[in-house]
Amino acid sequence: MDKRLLSIGHGYSVRALAARLVPEGWHIVGTTRSEEKLAQIAATGVEPLLWPGNDITPLIQEFPNILISAGPGPDGDPVLAHLCDAFRQAAPTMRWLGYLSTTGVYGDHQGAWVDEQTPLSPSTKRGAARVVAEAAWQAIPDLPLHIFRLAGIYGPERGPFAKVRNGTARRIIKEGQVFSRIHVEDIALGLELSLERPMAGAVFNMCDDNPAPPEDVIGHAAELLGMPVPPAIAFDQADMTPMARSFYAESKRVRNDHIKQALGWSPIYPDYRTGLAAMLAKLR
Repeated sequence: MDKRLLSIGHGYSVRALAARLVPEGWHIVGTTRSEEKLAQIAATGVEPLLWPGNDITPLIQEFPNILISAGPGPDGDPVLAHLCDAFRQAAPTMRWLGYLSTTGVYGDHQGAWVDEQTPLSPSTKRGAARVVAEAAWQAIPDLPLHIFRLAGIYGPERGPFAKVRNGTARRIIKEGQVFSRIHVEDIALGLELSLERPMAGAVFNMCDDNPAPPEDVIGHAAELLGMPVPPAIAFDQADMTPMARSFYAESKRVRNDHIKQALGWSPIYPDYRTGLAAMLAKLR
């Protein structure tokens, strides 16, 4: 297998993937729009590249594996806006292309289960933008596309412990609200398995086995820290940013059976309890 990967938008989830691949001899080029992050990326063994700013068309033609984690903005998908022609030309010879999407494409199902066959009916602008972006990538002929719909991501530096410790954590209560989640290391594992076993055209949900109300996660984090459980606040009385409030516009349970059967993926952290316990052990 050709161990070269171009990571366009080398963010949190892809850094976890790189931590698995670099020790295995992979050559990874990771793009960022921030000059301040170039040194941070280089320190992980990944070759950093500023984009936009440099022409990455030759890399698209050269690298057999490409991962897109840059999300759509107000003007649509930023990668396709600048590089669609390059991907069309490279598609026939490309080995694997991954696109990180979100389970927000399914919209609100009032706590019911969804899978990859569920019709896409986003209820937020972010979800709608992802549906458009997915369709645009799927429209490129011969592209070995793999879409990964990620649930709520947590992991080191992205968890409830800091907020519980500094007293800013809140248990927002909205009746019937439930979310699916995934630990960042489980995302990395799934991407690595997909790289090893390409399945062009595949769409995979990536989430753990235990959808749960958000207040349960905050409460459990406090218990692990030996601190008081934050008081409950009714959703309609909570002071929240529009972004935070939008997450509560959708309630669903996401199935992960397809990626388990297709790739043999099994989450390292099958529920938030095991994930939080591992995070706290590392912090200590």
